[in-house]
Amino acid sequence: MEAKISTGLPREDGFYMPGEFEPHRGCIMIWPERPGSWPYGAKAARFAFKNIISAIAESEEVFVAAGKTAYESAVSELSGIENVRIFKTETDDAWARDVAPTFVKNAAGEVRAVNWTFNAWGGEYNGLYPSWKKDDAFALFFAGMEGYKAYDAAPFVLEGGSIHSDGEGTLMVTCECLLSPGRNPRMTKDEIEKKLKEYLGAEKVIWLPNGIYNDETDGHVDNICAFIRPGEVVLAWTDDENDPQYALSKENLEVLKSETDAKGRSLTVHKLPIPEKHVFIKEEDLLGYEFEEGEDEREVGERLAASYVNFYFSNGAVILPAFGGENTESDIKAKEIMEKLCPERKVIQIQARDILLGGGNIHCITQQIPAGEPSL
Repeated sequence: MEAKISTGLPREDGFYMPGEFEPHRGCIMIWPERPGSWPYGAKAARFAFKNIISAIAESEEVFVAAGKTAYESAVSELSGIENVRIFKTETDDAWARDVAPTFVKNAAGEVRAVNWTFNAWGGEYNGLYPSWKKDDAFALFFAGMEGYKAYDAAPFVLEGGSIHSDGEGTLMVTCECLLSPGRNPRMTKDEIEKKLKEYLGAEKVIWLPNGIYNDETDGHVDNICAFIRPGEVVLAWTDDENDPQYALSKENLEVLKSETDAKGRSLTVHKLPIPEKHVFIKEEDLLGYEFEEGEDEREVGERLAASYVNFYFSNGAVILPAFGGENTESDIKAKEIMEKLCPERKVIQIQARDILLGGGNIHCITQQIPAGEPSL
């Protein structure tokens, strides 16, 4: 079923983007298979995805998309987990955060979808793979399948990982990403901000300068800073002044200290240290990839954009990345910080290096559906 398209604008219709920490109906994920993202037939990646799906399904339904060549694997791996619905559709990769709809709701609890244009994080300028048509079609497909009326923001380019909302009128983005020439080069910063406010029902946009060092998405905000509740954020941090990340995070911190949110509140900033030992592509990792022509390729020694900020709020938990090995102590510290910051939730830590090998992490492969009824 095709999605019904609304002719208005979300803000005019009273719709806004809630915070991820608010109640969910469920979560959208995509079963991984792309050989250029997931080495060795995605075996290790699927194990990590399964663990994440299982953790999320403890408190909300998980909708898992799978292409025809991955569907049998998804059914075989996930059929024993309650609260999981697997459906067939083709995508180019498994980054549900960036290709699934962004959902908005109104005061009555009605929920609608927003469709953005997806161009593989930069299109012809610096996109990561040469064809993205199937990914770009996914948001409207899902909205139609589940009966959500949709707002179509195309041709405006945006990914779900490039926006965070506090649910009370404040959005957080990075200049590095949204002002990249690969997104909306003919639009000014003010024009981009206006579009965000119109489609996400926001009153204020906080522009952080930077994302995580060496982030191939041009610095998505969801890897550097996240709202944990209105007025409070966690910021990826390092005390190592020789790390390129230090200057990037420090500049972001200065902005956060000087800003107020849409309600006029100063922000409380909690530092969430990145893994003490950087995560790199190893030779054995590289041997497992199969890159197609025109696809961004990895290199041995390439530093990956590892961050604990790339977590997912499920209804009952924080699903937090772990990197293991020499970062075991860093993993423990990150979990302890999140347990103190979110005492009302269980912190479930999942080994996620095999997701990071694809270029992102737990938040990047998940997209929440707010609680509420589809609005028609």
